[in-house]
Amino acid sequence: MDKNLLKYMAFVKTAEYGSFTRASEILNYSQSGISRMIGDLEAKWKVVLLERGKSGVKLTSEGLKLLPCAKAIVDKYDMLQMEVDALNGLQSGIIQIGTFSSVATHWLPNIIKEFQKDYPNIDYELLLGDYKEIEEWIRTGRVDLGFLLLPTSSEFETRFLEKDELMAVIPEGHRYADSDSFPIEALCDEPFMLLEKGAKAEISAIFERHKLTPKIHFTTLDDYAVMSMVESGLGISILPKLILKRTPYKIVAKPLSIPAYRDIGIALKSSKTASLAVKRFMEYLQYR
Repeated sequence: MDKNLLKYMAFVKTAEYGSFTRASEILNYSQSGISRMIGDLEAKWKVVLLERGKSGVKLTSEGLKLLPCAKAIVDKYDMLQMEVDALNGLQSGIIQIGTFSSVATHWLPNIIKEFQKDYPNIDYELLLGDYKEIEEWIRTGRVDLGFLLLPTSSEFETRFLEKDELMAVIPEGHRYADSDSFPIEALCDEPFMLLEKGAKAEISAIFERHKLTPKIHFTTLDDYAVMSMVESGLGISILPKLILKRTPYKIVAKPLSIPAYRDIGIALKSSKTASLAVKRFMEYLQYR
């Protein structure tokens, strides 16, 4: 990449996020390198672009005037790169995806398998996290798109994919193992293994909605740790139906007497600025 263009990118990203650290993460460059590139621009243009302070950086009046022009150049480069990708027929590239464990385990293998049939030279980077982390990765550009619970931030473009039922998970031989459903009030009768993935706590919301106070003995982000605990007879839990596909654990999943669901969707900052590879990948979500 042209050195001047990289300097413009450093300036634009630092101005957007008010932080050398954020800009360095997004551009995959050292923080000192980002600072040095902006310093080079300031020396070349004979202006001060940013005011540095303990709380971050902010634009000077000169920086405010020059930012739109620098951003226009960066945006034009992105458009150029998209056209080059199109002309090359997606012969190379990388798609960065933020996801949580159930989607990574049960959806993404099928989606990627079908996509690779048509675009075998595209690479992938999967970042596994909780809902809050995935939202932040999309916001900062760390990933191109992410699987999330809907609704999510209004700043994202989203597409609804599936309504995933939340199931009561109990050990084999449990008194409700042969029942058609698990009574919602019985969730408070024995130790509860709580799965929480960041700020969007869909399982805790069930207890709040029905004014229940469970005996929470174990809290984790790991679906499989919960299943193992339940199998060992340490308590019961609630897990999404999607993660319970092909489970190796000796557990029983039952619908709740009052059904509960989570809405899974895909989110990205903007389809207009997304790469051609990302746009094409979105067309293959049906293969989940």
